[in-house]
Amino acid sequence: MVLKKKKEIQVDAFFLDHQQLQKLKRFSKAEEQNLASLLLHCAQLSNGIQQIQCIKQIMPLVKKMDQNSACDPMVKACLDILGETYFSLGAKNPLKKVLASSLNSLPEEFMTLAVQSFVCCLREELKTTDIYLYRKVLDNLASCMEDFSLGRASIKNLFEEVLQFLQKSLLGIQEENRQNHGNRIVQTQLMHDLLIAIKVSMMLVQKLQENIQGSLWKHRESFVWQSMCSLLKSSTNFLMDATLLQTVQATSGLAVILFTKAMYEPVEELPSLVSGLLLGSVKRAGVPAWFVSNCGTLCTEELPDSVLLFLCHGALAMLEWKNGSMGENGEKLLLDIASVLLSLSSELKESSMATSLSRILAIWTNSSLAALVSGSPNLKIKLNGNSDVIGKLLEYIYTHWEHPLDAVRHQTKLIFKNLLQIHRTTITGSNEKSDPFFARLMKHLLSLEWHVKGKYASLGCLVECVGTENMLQLDRTIPVQILDVMNDQSLAPYASDLLETMFTNHKTHFTLSFQESTWIDQWHDIWVSPLLVILCEGNHDQTTYIIDYYLPKLLKCSPDSLSYMIRILQASADANIGSRSTRGALGALMACLRTARAHGHLELSNIMSNGLVSTECIKQGLVHQHNQVCIDALGLLCETHRSTEIVSMEEMQLIQFFMMYNLNSQSPSVRQQIGSLLRKLFCRIQESSQVLYKLEQNKTKQELLENSTKRHPLGILQQYKDFMSSVCDRLFEVLFPGSSHPTRFSALTILGSVAEIFSVPKGQAQVFQLDQEMDSTRVQTLIQCCASTFEEVKVLAFGLLMKLRDVAFNLQDSENLDLLFQAAMDLSTSTKPYDCVTASYLFNFLVHHKGLQHICLGKWVEHNPQMDENTSVSTVEKNALAVIKLLLVNVEDEIFQAKKSLLQAAASFPMYGRVHCITGALRQLPFNNLTLVAEWKEMVARLILMSYKLSAVVSPVVQSSSPEGLIPMDNDSESAGRLQMILHEIQPQDTNDYFTQAKILKERCKVESEKLADHRPMGSICTEMRGKERQTCDVTAQMVLVCCWRSMKEVSLLLGTLCKLLPSQAASEPSDGLITVEQVKNIGDYFKHHLLQSRHRGAFELAYAGFVQLTEMLSRCNSESLRRMPEQWLSCVLEEIKSCDPSSTLCATRRSAGIPFYIQALLASEPKKSKTDLLKTTMKELISLAAPLNESSSVIPQVHALNILRALFRDTRLGENIMPYVADGIQAAILGFMSPVWAVRNSSTLLFSALITRIFGVKRGKDENSKKNRMTGREFFSRFPSLYPFLLKQLEAVTNTLNSEAEELKIHPSLFLLLLILGRLYPSPMDGTYSALSMAPFVPFIIRCGHSPVYRSREMSGRALVPFVMVNEVPCTVLPLLEGLPDSTSPCIRQNNIHGTLLQVFHLLQSYLESKQLVRSDFQQGLGDIITCLGTKLWLAKRPNPCLVTRAACLDVLVMLSTHLGKFQKQGMQFFGFWEEMNRVISDSELVSGIPYSSAIPGLIQYLQSITKLVISVLSVTAGPDIQSSSSPVAEKIAKPSLSIVHLLHCEFHEVRLLALEAILLWLKQINSKQIGEEGGGVLCLLIDLEGTLLTMALKEKNLQCFCKVLEILYNMDLRNVLPKTEHSIKMNPNELLTWSLNIVDISNSTEVQSVALKFASKLVIHLLQNHQQISEEVLKKWVQLIVYFCGDEQQTEMLLAAAEVLKSITTFLLINEKLVLGLSDTLAMWKCVVLLLQNEDLVVRDAAAEVIQVAQSEKKSSKGTEFALRIVNAPMALDLAFGMLCELLQRWGEIRAGVPILLEWLLGDSELERDSETSAPEEDDYLFDKGEVNFWAEKLTHVRQLSKHLLQLISVTHLTLPDHGELNRLSRIALDQAQLVGHHLRALPPTPEFSKTAEFTRLAIQNERVSVCLKILNLLKSDDTCKNEKLEK
Repeated sequence: MVLKKKKEIQVDAFFLDHQQLQKLKRFSKAEEQNLASLLLHCAQLSNGIQQIQCIKQIMPLVKKMDQNSACDPMVKACLDILGETYFSLGAKNPLKKVLASSLNSLPEEFMTLAVQSFVCCLREELKTTDIYLYRKVLDNLASCMEDFSLGRASIKNLFEEVLQFLQKSLLGIQEENRQNHGNRIVQTQLMHDLLIAIKVSMMLVQKLQENIQGSLWKHRESFVWQSMCSLLKSSTNFLMDATLLQTVQATSGLAVILFTKAMYEPVEELPSLVSGLLLGSVKRAGVPAWFVSNCGTLCTEELPDSVLLFLCHGALAMLEWKNGSMGENGEKLLLDIASVLLSLSSELKESSMATSLSRILAIWTNSSLAALVSGSPNLKIKLNGNSDVIGKLLEYIYTHWEHPLDAVRHQTKLIFKNLLQIHRTTITGSNEKSDPFFARLMKHLLSLEWHVKGKYASLGCLVECVGTENMLQLDRTIPVQILDVMNDQSLAPYASDLLETMFTNHKTHFTLSFQESTWIDQWHDIWVSPLLVILCEGNHDQTTYIIDYYLPKLLKCSPDSLSYMIRILQASADANIGSRSTRGALGALMACLRTARAHGHLELSNIMSNGLVSTECIKQGLVHQHNQVCIDALGLLCETHRSTEIVSMEEMQLIQFFMMYNLNSQSPSVRQQIGSLLRKLFCRIQESSQVLYKLEQNKTKQELLENSTKRHPLGILQQYKDFMSSVCDRLFEVLFPGSSHPTRFSALTILGSVAEIFSVPKGQAQVFQLDQEMDSTRVQTLIQCCASTFEEVKVLAFGLLMKLRDVAFNLQDSENLDLLFQAAMDLSTSTKPYDCVTASYLFNFLVHHKGLQHICLGKWVEHNPQMDENTSVSTVEKNALAVIKLLLVNVEDEIFQAKKSLLQAAASFPMYGRVHCITGALRQLPFNNLTLVAEWKEMVARLILMSYKLSAVVSPVVQSSSPEGLIPMDNDSESAGRLQMILHEIQPQDTNDYFTQAKILKERCKVESEKLADHRPMGSICTEMRGKERQTCDVTAQMVLVCCWRSMKEVSLLLGTLCKLLPSQAASEPSDGLITVEQVKNIGDYFKHHLLQSRHRGAFELAYAGFVQLTEMLSRCNSESLRRMPEQWLSCVLEEIKSCDPSSTLCATRRSAGIPFYIQALLASEPKKSKTDLLKTTMKELISLAAPLNESSSVIPQVHALNILRALFRDTRLGENIMPYVADGIQAAILGFMSPVWAVRNSSTLLFSALITRIFGVKRGKDENSKKNRMTGREFFSRFPSLYPFLLKQLEAVTNTLNSEAEELKIHPSLFLLLLILGRLYPSPMDGTYSALSMAPFVPFIIRCGHSPVYRSREMSGRALVPFVMVNEVPCTVLPLLEGLPDSTSPCIRQNNIHGTLLQVFHLLQSYLESKQLVRSDFQQGLGDIITCLGTKLWLAKRPNPCLVTRAACLDVLVMLSTHLGKFQKQGMQFFGFWEEMNRVISDSELVSGIPYSSAIPGLIQYLQSITKLVISVLSVTAGPDIQSSSSPVAEKIAKPSLSIVHLLHCEFHEVRLLALEAILLWLKQINSKQIGEEGGGVLCLLIDLEGTLLTMALKEKNLQCFCKVLEILYNMDLRNVLPKTEHSIKMNPNELLTWSLNIVDISNSTEVQSVALKFASKLVIHLLQNHQQISEEVLKKWVQLIVYFCGDEQQTEMLLAAAEVLKSITTFLLINEKLVLGLSDTLAMWKCVVLLLQNEDLVVRDAAAEVIQVAQSEKKSSKGTEFALRIVNAPMALDLAFGMLCELLQRWGEIRAGVPILLEWLLGDSELERDSETSAPEEDDYLFDKGEVNFWAEKLTHVRQLSKHLLQLISVTHLTLPDHGELNRLSRIALDQAQLVGHHLRALPPTPEFSKTAEFTRLAIQNERVSVCLKILNLLKSDDTCKNEKLEK
């Protein structure tokens, strides 16, 4: 259901002048309607639409007139007027089209007259001399030639005059354009006029061909011929003029060919002429003289690329390619055009050119298809799929199918589609399905990786040629593979399009092949079944994208499949209900039903009545733990195909249920979806209510409705009203004090939608109005929301108040408003940054109040009575002016104070708040229609002055070279020396000699006070600084900085806003503007100064925000001097950077501070459509500066240039325009990396990083080596051709330094960067034979990089090699690498080389084993060869190899092979020999014989880890059934391992023990999850008798990680096996073991150990209790206390999750048992833990805690039987269920009397008030940003309201009596005391405490509600009780 807005058509009416009206009045007759009176009537209408109706009546009237009336002067007069009207109307006015179509049916006898009238008018038009009015004449000429016979006839009559006018206009506009050079606005307008002029002249030649042909050839002297020559000459000039807009050049290309075609004889020679022009082979002698004289510039050998491109376009568009009219020459031209275009594709890189080129290539394929139909056999051979041309075109496609520009990708797809058609046309007659070209293409495309986007569209086109069935025969798993790709959003749309093409094609194939519908099951198996599996079990993203993109397409293709899907999901929905990470069948069902209903395949009423899904089922969906299931269930209720479908009662009830539990979602996307779905529902209510009102009015239709719905319209409308009212009640209810940000955000968003959708249009009955629901408390609530610290909540609340402002002001009394105004004034000067934002919203709300002047402002400002009398001034303008004036007066005074002491200002009245409020108030104003212009002018001048003054006060801080206080902490002389050296390298002039001597300061405080003293002339430091020495000093320093940079920010934004006041027509009347040109120039200089001087990032980033507003305004402005400013500023700053002047104050550290921002703003403001000349010149300058020169003087310009380039490459607004400079940028970065100066290297690295992101896209995942963010080598080098030779040359230089025979260490700096880039490329099976940019030359160099002495570089070269080797070429690359390894007897063994080679082998093998080609036989063969070859080099893994690092590298390769063979070689164990070798390697290792080294030996740990991995790998393989059950002697030998797992556990190195323990844990988990099944015997036998060893380890293990793993293994083992061993191995009984593990929890300081130990202890407790063994009271108490401790809010997530897991494990036995096993207080303590965890801020913890409820609910369901229970629920629902369950349990246990007081204590909460009231006061202002531990999710009142609801229910059901008044009285006393205290505190608060003391006010309001609820329940209990006592007494 899409919400559409209806578009209204605007038609401007026409008016006649006095003379014309008089003429008509003379002829019109009053008694009967004639033509004149009709026209007169028409002219007097003021509405264009009515005039259209009127004009349509003219022709019927004319047709009724008799033959002779053609001579009637009235007709002549009317036709004249119609002609004048036609030419006066604008080109886009619909009246013009209507008039033309009416006149087209003018009877024959009136034609001559009409033509005379029109010719007369047109002749007048052609006399126009003003160049700026040419456009109107051109538009008129164009309209005359478009389907308008009269117009065409007039042009024929005036043919020569028209030609002359066109000639004149082309030359005139061109000249005018030359004179206006630099004036962008005028030039753009002239360009568009020129474009129209060229188009009209082409139309003239095309539409009136015979006119030219007739008179043209007679004599060369004729006027027409001369004019045509002139037009041709002009077009050629335009084509060659690169300064014109590209569209003008392109159209001129079309014109040149068109005019030449019209003039050239003999026509058969034309194609060879065009070929000659394109190939540069035209001999002037063989061409007519007229052509040379007019188009001589085209007859050269070297035409510019763009000209060639546009000529190709002209030839393709203007020549006739159909029916072979051009013969052989035409065919040659076609092929020449292709070769020219393809050669241009490697030259033209600029985005607009690349787009044009792709479009023209697509046109070429269309022309070729047309030419082939009647072409010669020779052409068919030339355009066959295997031909050269098509091969090169395929190259183009593969290079551009992932181009960053959408347009290019789209054209590439069209080209591919047409290519397939071209090939089909050339092979007509033979079988397409088995054609080798198609087969080869398909194989190629399928072998590509799925992350290549181009693959999808191409396969889609191919499927249409060869059919899905053929593709599936190659690989049946394709559908599943594509569905797997869909968890990536960037690929999902492509994947779903391809799937759609495939399944639609497949369905068509089936329906044609099989008569009956037997095929449907087969179709479902392929296309629907995999989908259902993924929907139930897939991950979040994948299922979401499949539902969004794939499901609607599938249902559209086969709506009948829906019932199949529902049938399957229905069957398992109850059992497979999903979890927090998967949707389950229930979630999948919701998604399918939602999609089906939204697309009109199902009605909800059918869904409900057919029992497809029950209300309970939807309820479970609405509170599901998985966010997306909730959204789908809500979508099922809200989205419909018809927007007027009536909302049923069930839907409304379910929506109310949803809103109880889902408004507090922490995920922004979920909140957004809830908002938009409910909005759709409200729109449906609104639209269906309008239908119902109409039905109610049309009583006749009433009977129809009686039959169709059971409900009466008025009844439904009343339900709607009640429903909307209850929704609003719920939404206002959740805006209680202390409600969380997500709740407020959701509630306000939804209320905003309600206000907007149910706003009252005039004269329409409205089912609901939010205004009527408002009362003063609700208005107060909304105003309080403005105090939220979250900006978005303020925005929403303010927006809602604005929509309801009339009601809001009516409901607030003047005293309240006065207090609000006072609060806003106070907040505007608060030291908390978010307070001034609140103040701004309050002011913006109050300025709309009519009485603001009287109520509030009277106190503050002297009143101006004249202002009130002036009623034309809007309320907002008057009020805003007064508020701004008031704020300005205050801030001016404060600036004056701040000059004396900035410290004082920062601590008590930071000025930025006032300025922020002024800016906010200004933005409320309608700048274009202000009334009080003089007052505003004065105000603007004062504001600008104030800004400069404020800036002068605070700028010294933000411009100091270290505004944050740079304190190098290193006191040692060495680091000081280093610092000195760095400072010496870049030594700009600076104010505070920071650079001339490195400051090394010890005392922090001293620095702070010095720093403050440094920059500010001040009388005395404030007293509090002296008193509370150090602490306040720190805070004050931070406050000073915040005050200063925020003031700078606000000043910048204010000035930016003021700049917008400049009227765009400044040149005409400068007096109109509120701000003068001079002021704007000064503001520009101000920004320039600050951006180039500020050192504080906050300050210059925000100055930038204001400056951007200024530059955008300048580029649109009419005044020449202002428009030129950005250009001048840019050249100045570039000059300053280049000059390297010692007196320059530019900042060379801090990434050049504001300079990049300054340049960015200037360049980004250039109009997008222009030629971007500024960008081009700037980039050239910067790149020349960034490319290093050897003179050391150029260091600082180089650093600046690199930093600026980085900023520009990161700026998305420059888009594709910056891509042509990427290659130069990369070169500058790599060369800069070799600089000896640290600063240059640093900036180069930053630039390099920005460029990598620019080229390969933003990295989304964590995986460094993922296939995303990469491109094929061919695509990379064709986009950046200059990098190919550069990178090769650099790589060669690098490898030459590595290969020197001398052993000295030479490290080449750029090796790392080169490998980083190369590692991002990958080969494509599409790399054809044509490509000159082959990847092969890189391979030997990368292999040599593996010999680098730097470990990391060797690693990188291993990774970088993988992309360059195709998977099928891995064996033939790996074998020579292995053979190159030395033998043990070789004389010269270089370990670095060995290591590099082994790493390369490792990475290549890894890619080989992970590839999809495991099944192929040559794969097995290749693997066998590699293993054999490796066997000869095994000495590297044994003792003869002295280097442990290379030994480890070799072992890593063996581990990988062993693991792979273990997984995949089950069938024939042909690799027995390999395992034998492995056993030898192991028995030869130090693990068996003992380790003679100490751990300090390099590589030892690495070696031990690798050998341990090998042992574990071999153990798990040899324990497998294949080897164990085999009878061959070799197998028996292998089956006895040389090392057992226990041996590894006893090793002295903890790394070895850890690996062994991890393996054991993995095997255990596999056995526990039944993964290993029947054959699991193998691994089981490895784990026999380990319990004893592990228990002993647990007591002795010193290493923390190992200890943790041991505990985890014991926790995962079966206690029935563990406990019998305890006595024997560690001499403990089970109880002692329990005490030991609880002690571990107590004493350990590792959260990981604590968590595992607690889980183990809990498992023991349950085991012992279930087996009726005694546990002492105190141990149980301790255990309960530990669980409670673990659930504290401040604990780490890991501990909280452990607690949740423990609580889940004890739920059945302890929490919901029929018997109280632990006793009431302990059990309730555990329940309190559950409640606490359900309110934790961390979603993971809440979800884990909700599983406790899931277990309890499932138990309940299985015990009660059929009743539906909500099981997988979100935390808010779980909390509600938990309280409900508790009350139920108290009844079941019969412990109501003891339990209720405990629950009442929970309700009352800890009595925090006395404690807090003392401590809270000083804290609030202490720290500016420190918020302490806050839970942003939990809402105390939600939990209070839910608990009290259940308690009240319990009391009412059980008629509870509490004779034991002691406890109750104690609670009553506490509650009453608290009530008094809260009341006292609330009264003590200042007025409007919600703004001034927000936190305290909220806390008291919450406590107030808690106390009152508690007292209410206590009174109930007492009254119940007293009643009963009275009865007894009676």
